[in-house]
Amino acid sequence: MIDLSSDTATRPTLAMREAMAEAEVGDEQRREDPTVNRLQEMTAALLGKEAALFLPSGTMCNAIAFCLNANRGEAVILDRESHPNQAEAGGPAWLANVMLRPVDSPRGVFGPNDVRRFLSPGTTHAARTAFVSVENTTNRGGGKVWPLEQLAALRSLVDDHGMRLHMDGARLLNAAVATGTPAAVFAGYADTVWIDLSKGLGAPVGAVLAGSAEFVERARLLKHLFGGAMRQAGVIAAAGVYALEHHVDRLVEDHANAALLAEGLAAVPGITLAHDPIETNIVFFDISGTGLTPDALERGINARDVRFGANYDFTTLIRAVTHLDVSRSDIEQTVIAVRETVAETVLVPA
Repeated sequence: MIDLSSDTATRPTLAMREAMAEAEVGDEQRREDPTVNRLQEMTAALLGKEAALFLPSGTMCNAIAFCLNANRGEAVILDRESHPNQAEAGGPAWLANVMLRPVDSPRGVFGPNDVRRFLSPGTTHAARTAFVSVENTTNRGGGKVWPLEQLAALRSLVDDHGMRLHMDGARLLNAAVATGTPAAVFAGYADTVWIDLSKGLGAPVGAVLAGSAEFVERARLLKHLFGGAMRQAGVIAAAGVYALEHHVDRLVEDHANAALLAEGLAAVPGITLAHDPIETNIVFFDISGTGLTPDALERGINARDVRFGANYDFTTLIRAVTHLDVSRSDIEQTVIAVRETVAETVLVPA
């Protein structure tokens, strides 16, 4: 099955599995696991931060960052379509007890003028705005990379208002590879930032949250409180170490495959691209013109050993994400599967 439903569908390579099997281990909770420590040091250096913390998931990274960047009852400004607002099961409210102030922005990228009306120093009637959260690259924005000038403008704004800036960098390394900009340059605009290991980097589990040494020390407490403390975690941290050493530069292949997929899909009658250009590894496309429902399209391509993951947000919008386990020939086969499925559709006049 050619699985384009998400870049979380990646499986560890044989070499990664060997690195995991051979990993040195210790008690991670006691900070005695050498492989976990190495991964944390590598990530801190990569992102230009003082320290970093290995966590089970990116959702936990956001949960901890939201708890520590705001006090209970304070407000957070973020894009309406961002992961914390759409896909974390109400975690910001349940765990951090914060108010969310969502903004509507093109492809998930916003600027000072979009957020000023949500700013509040805190009064007897209005919650204080504690921080701004950005997602780089944007998921529902189709893998859009945040322009540095936008990040600089937001950094200036939060500094002027005594706030903080958090970066959900699940696919930050995609942004770095696509633009040739070091990850530390993007991360330099944020107080706190994290990267995912289990998306394009191909590790089976994990994410790493980074910031100041003081922030990471406080984060350790919440890691334990949220059930994220581990024992001989070097076995899984080794996959992250391997990924950072071997799977970053190859992300350019995923971007090329996404562009190829977009080109092929746009040539299928009735299909239109939701975003242009394709900057990284995410392609959104609309099938309303084909006469097919998302479920019908999915059934057709499943029969041809391809999967997208239909019915995105209960619309005719479909998401496809390229990754380590998808080759150029897989993309070509995918376009054929979609074209054949659409060609089978018989439009019945109303």
